Amino acid sequence: MVVVPVVGGLIVGLMARFGSDKIRGHGMPEAIEAILLHRAKVDPKIAILKPLSAAIAIGSGGPFGAEGPIIMTGGAVGSLIGQWMHVTDAERTTLLVAGAAAGMSATFATPVAAILLAVELLLFEWRPRSLVPVSIASATAALLRVYWLGAGPLFHMPTLPGTLNLSFVIGALFLGAFVGLVSAGMSRMMYAFEDLFEHLHLHWMWWPAIGGIGIGVGGLFFPRGLGVGYDNIAELLHGSAPIGLIVGILIAKSLMWAFSLGSGTSGGVLAPLLMIGGAVGALAGHLAHAPFETQAFWALIGMGSMLAGSLGVPLTAILFSLEVTHCLPALLPLSIACVASYLVTALVMPRSILTEKLSRRGYHLTREYGVDPLELVLVREVMSPLAIGASRIPLSSVFAYADSTTRGAAEIMATEGLETIPVVDRTTNEACGELSLKDLLRGRGRSLDRENERLRLFGYIPPELGGHN
Repeated sequence: MVVVPVVGGLIVGLMARFGSDKIRGHGMPEAIEAILLHRAKVDPKIAILKPLSAAIAIGSGGPFGAEGPIIMTGGAVGSLIGQWMHVTDAERTTLLVAGAAAGMSATFATPVAAILLAVELLLFEWRPRSLVPVSIASATAALLRVYWLGAGPLFHMPTLPGTLNLSFVIGALFLGAFVGLVSAGMSRMMYAFEDLFEHLHLHWMWWPAIGGIGIGVGGLFFPRGLGVGYDNIAELLHGSAPIGLIVGILIAKSLMWAFSLGSGTSGGVLAPLLMIGGAVGALAGHLAHAPFETQAFWALIGMGSMLAGSLGVPLTAILFSLEVTHCLPALLPLSIACVASYLVTALVMPRSILTEKLSRRGYHLTREYGVDPLELVLVREVMSPLAIGASRIPLSSVFAYADSTTRGAAEIMATEGLETIPVVDRTTNEACGELSLKDLLRGRGRSLDRENERLRLFGYIPPELGGHN
């Protein structure tokens, strides 16, 4: 039991050393890096080596999930199709994300959650040009999965007794917040082990074999911690998990997963994190002496909260938990728990378990979405007026209308390589001003005023009418 994981880790290390080092880790940070930094271009070897290395790591006892490598593999296939076609970077990115979403949809039978994961984690936009193809790919994968693996939820849960009262909602709030702290701790523990391996005076090719020692030793004490462990998740969500299994997951499985993944082997994070979160919820049910139906409910709350907190994807976590169980009565408390977990991790962790790996490579990403401030400012609000008589100066073919947004004008200036463009009144078709980079910065500064300026609007009189701030 100890030797086999070591051999598996050694094989993965050799594949990474002489094949591609991109197969190391759980795959999703590499997909994000390819999208943002490499024009959505993935090495063709990844499509073969990533699933093969993950299969070796898991098959030799690695406590990982297959979903991360499958998502990366699907993204690699989409990227390869985009590289063969004559497409733009944006279109190639859409193909990569469509392949990744299809991989997740086929793995978990969660087509809607796969779409949301693509939006919250990979696309960096919400536009019809990307959302529609990704949705079609995810739905197609879910449809084909029915013919190959059957229909129905991935995990079955007992029927919840009656309606969920206020105590369930309040309990879900506190459990979600606590699981948020646990998810932050899991992320820091995994990266602490990664830092420990960085200090070894050995080539990183040998690290997965050392990680295999931790897997083998942990497997001696807790054999059910080996492999993907979907059977453990099913038992937690059935409400029949004994206290020995729960404690084993929280201690042995957590250490085995964090130590081995920190060694740089190939494996996913979703299944282990779902299992650990479910164990936290099941433990809460045990401590409350709840019946098995309610223990299953708390395991579901813990599972969704762990996904929301660790990956920073609350909407995906809510829909994912519902799609893998079809437990619709848990929607309200599950939503509250996932948002609470997300809030806690946002306060105590600057980055998620995925973006932390990218930041260690020097790429600091924010996962916050918002409207471009220049989209809310019109050109006429920030343009500089022309001197008297200058409106009769002939215009080029390159100009901006006064009633257009400054974002559109900025795109024109970026495309043409201009620092200043004339502004035309749409009604008279005459020049009425000019827009410079300095004017665009003033438009950008308005969003900062909206963020920082505090006003009491009741009875407020604007300064231009004689009022005071």
